[in-house]
Amino acid sequence: MTMTLGNPATGELTPGDSAGFLDASEPFVLFSQWLAEAEKSEPNDPNGMALATVDADGLPDVRMVLLKGLDQKGFVFYTNTQSAKGQELAGNAKAALLFHWKSLRRQVRVRGPVERVSDAEADAYFASRPRGSRIGAWASQQSRPLESRFALEKAVASYTARYGIGEIPRPPHWTGFRILPVQIEFWHDRPFRLHDRLVFRRAQAEGGWQRAQLYP
Repeated sequence: MTMTLGNPATGELTPGDSAGFLDASEPFVLFSQWLAEAEKSEPNDPNGMALATVDADGLPDVRMVLLKGLDQKGFVFYTNTQSAKGQELAGNAKAALLFHWKSLRRQVRVRGPVERVSDAEADAYFASRPRGSRIGAWASQQSRPLESRFALEKAVASYTARYGIGEIPRPPHWTGFRILPVQIEFWHDRPFRLHDRLVFRRAQAEGGWQRAQLYP
């Protein structure tokens, strides 16, 4: 699906603006289409997404992570469970995501509860990572104070020696999380900030979707 943008200087809408997406009936299909287009147009990391969690005091926390899995259940990313986001999800297993594809003038917002992926899923993805990244998962005490860069490089060297031959096992503190969406909103830029917004909502993570257009 190719979208033709209007002229932001005049506000004139050209044929094809938002064509098709406002009539979508299934959010995962639409998201997959948008992601495929972003993979062709974004300069790097089209699967980059802002992940928002809250800490024990209810203070929001947000950081960029990479989408590493997508199915009819939800959106998957991987991390150290002892990191700030891992600890925050352990205390409050709910999260929000934001994808922003500037080259396409599109955003997608996702909200929902979070579950851990199975050990089999985590093992399979971990085994697919570059060897250096697998070593790094062991060496980095993510989100904790680091006395110097040398300390990190020393830990990397130590684990490189330990796992110099053969497979590198997945650390017990490293796994994936799946956001089970109860809301997915698609946003497309239009002139004079009269944007198109389409939201899908459901009461629980495995229910049927209700859709609605929103005022910009």
